Amino acid sequence: MTWDHPRGYEPVVAASDAYSAETGIEISWDKRSLQAFADEPILCLAERYDFIVLDHPHVGQIATSGALLPLPAPADLADSLGGSMESYLWDGVYWAYAIDAACQMAAFLPDLGAPLPEFWEDLLAPDAARFRPLTPLLPVDAFDMMMTLIAGRGEEVMPHDPERFFSDESGRYALGVLRALYRLGPAEQVEMNPIRVLEAMSSTAEFACSPCLFGYVNYVRPGFRAHRVAYFDLPLCKGFLRPRAILGGAGIGVSADTDHPEEAIAFARRLASPPIQGGVYLANNGQPASRQVWLEQASNPDTSAFFEGGFHTMDNAWTRPRDAWFLDFVDDICEIMPDFFRKEIAPDAFLSRINTLYRHHLKGN
Repeated sequence: MTWDHPRGYEPVVAASDAYSAETGIEISWDKRSLQAFADEPILCLAERYDFIVLDHPHVGQIATSGALLPLPAPADLADSLGGSMESYLWDGVYWAYAIDAACQMAAFLPDLGAPLPEFWEDLLAPDAARFRPLTPLLPVDAFDMMMTLIAGRGEEVMPHDPERFFSDESGRYALGVLRALYRLGPAEQVEMNPIRVLEAMSSTAEFACSPCLFGYVNYVRPGFRAHRVAYFDLPLCKGFLRPRAILGGAGIGVSADTDHPEEAIAFARRLASPPIQGGVYLANNGQPASRQVWLEQASNPDTSAFFEGGFHTMDNAWTRPRDAWFLDFVDDICEIMPDFFRKEIAPDAFLSRINTLYRHHLKGN
């Protein structure tokens, strides 16, 4: 089971076909929506599938449920990019191998020649409309962006404080940027995920940039859409030296219920290896997790607008909490996030609601 986008489906199918031709082992794939990729319990999927392509915030729950097999350590940890491989390590055990690397980065249309924001404060300025931004503010993306902004101020959000998920000062800053971006774009941004934003940018040329979304290599490839997208470093918070985008991407895990554990683990390791990542996987709309492949592709004119343009941001990505309580906490935040934009909730009042939910989930688990 993988997720429903050319980046999620086509490379694993192609790699499986190549593996079948070599070994005689046949692997078939189903796909689920991007929302289900983030939400659907891995335990349920592991009852029906040998392989699950998954999001790393699930690893805390996976370790507790026993849904997946513990995997041998990766062959080359130095090949991990931006913590991609390490994000599947929990309590000393690897629960998946990284096959896809992503983080929140910034995208633009080079042909339009519009200015690009260097700092988040640029988007708070009176002339910010000149950037012509479009931002995915679907609840989960808006909350991820909030955490990216806070981490960009040197405050990686972790459960250090039992009362507050992050400081009030950083929370107000992040909410201020989010509200400014909402006002600079159409109200439909609250219903848009990164794919919808990239589709709008690459098909209409109405918007010049998206300052924060999970990057997709597909949209820089010639012929993928009418307009080629490129990527640039995530804007900085003034006074801070590097972007700290939330890590995304995907890993492949092996069900604990598989009838073929040795064969399944062998294929998972093969899929994560640089020769496959930089070969059949990349050639079929894949977005590799191999550092070696990213560095090689930085000089490829067909893909350098992604692999070079987004490398610095990707290499400085950070891993959000993966504790068992975190996914339910995010689900509850997503229920209230649209109200912040549509009902103009005051930042302090909204921060109070976030911290109330945080305390509930942290103490309940």
